[in-house]
Amino acid sequence: MTYSCFDVQLDKQIAHIILNRPEKRNSMIPAFWNELPEIVRDIDENAKARVIVLSSTGPHFTSGLDVSSFVQPEITDPAEKRAAEIRAGAEFYGAVKNMQQTFTALQDCRLPVLAAVQGGCIGGGVDLITACDMRYATEDAFITIFETNIGMTADVGTFPRITKLIADGLARELAYTGRRMPADEAKSAGLFNAVYQDQDALLKAVMEMAAEIARKAPLAIMGCKRMMNYSRDHSIEDSLDYIAIWNASMLQRDEIFEAMKANAEKRPGEFVDLPPIRKNIG
Repeated sequence: MTYSCFDVQLDKQIAHIILNRPEKRNSMIPAFWNELPEIVRDIDENAKARVIVLSSTGPHFTSGLDVSSFVQPEITDPAEKRAAEIRAGAEFYGAVKNMQQTFTALQDCRLPVLAAVQGGCIGGGVDLITACDMRYATEDAFITIFETNIGMTADVGTFPRITKLIADGLARELAYTGRRMPADEAKSAGLFNAVYQDQDALLKAVMEMAAEIARKAPLAIMGCKRMMNYSRDHSIEDSLDYIAIWNASMLQRDEIFEAMKANAEKRPGEFVDLPPIRKNIG
């Protein structure tokens, strides 16, 4: 399928989703918000890969929301204008909730999602990468919670997630100032896993990491993501109980024996892929 904001490549159990509007600094136009969750859900629900890599093109990862593409035409009819003014808050709320779900799709999918960031990761880009499982960057990369600089509060996912990834005081500093955080500082803060000299080196390393993940038992990786997301949002006691219940129902001894045998024989394991997600019963 062809998309206006993304290219999608499937190879060796890795799905590579690439932002493909470099001439527009990969700004997030309306199509972006519809296409990304559609792509992620298709990969996940149809078990097309075991891991997802999200990367970009051009000098910047993304310049964030394309505000100009969301400008509404002026309404001249008095009755229509009044109705629009009354509905404005509810419509804005609905639009933001839909946009939030675009990035939550990355968090909720069963597969690990690795973000490879080059250049600027601006505004909505921070919402995007904080919804991923792991983040890697080039030396020239930077993030900025840019919404503050244009008089608004970031609302698509930055604040619920970034404070789980870096120190609260540092997250507040970035939010209150809108300053740029360069890649080396972001790595020191724990936001980026690693930093590479350029995009070629970045993609090579991220693809190697993705391949390593893809070699593991898919059900075990799914369980890891599910447990870590759950533990992030719940108490230790609740999380311990949940992992015990999860393994009581999901632990597969055949996969464990295959992993042990493959390691002993120094060969790739022959694991069962995740099942497609059934949308309809019957």
